[in-house]
Amino acid sequence: MSNPPTLTDEQRSAALVKAGEARRVRAEVKMLLKLHRITLAELFERSDTDEIVAKLKVVSALESLPGVGKVLARRTMADLEIAENRRLRGLGPKQRLALLAIFPEKSQK
Repeated sequence: MSNPPTLTDEQRSAALVKAGEARRVRAEVKMLLKLHRITLAELFERSDTDEIVAKLKVVSALESLPGVGKVLARRTMADLEIAENRRLRGLGPKQRLALLAIFPEKSQK
C-alpha cells in the first residue's frame, strides 16, 4: 500500500476546515428533511448542483425522513437493488423516481 501524500500544516488545516464544513452542511440537510423543511424531491434537485450534498449517502438521507428508520431505509434500498454505500450523486433517474414513489408523503410539503 502506498503512503498518503505529505501535507504542509497549511494544507492540513485547510482540509480540516473543508471537511468540517461538509459535515455541517450534510447534518443541516438531514435536519431539514427531518423537520419537513425540504422534500426528498428538493434534496435530489439540490444534489445535482451542490457537491457536498451530492456526497450524502442515500441510506442516511432516507433515515432522516420522518417515520423512516434504519430498517425501512435499508429494506427499501435492498428491494430497489440500490447499494447501501450509494451516494445521492450515484442515483439514476429510475432509482430516484422509485424512491419518490415509495415515499410520496415524504417528498411533498
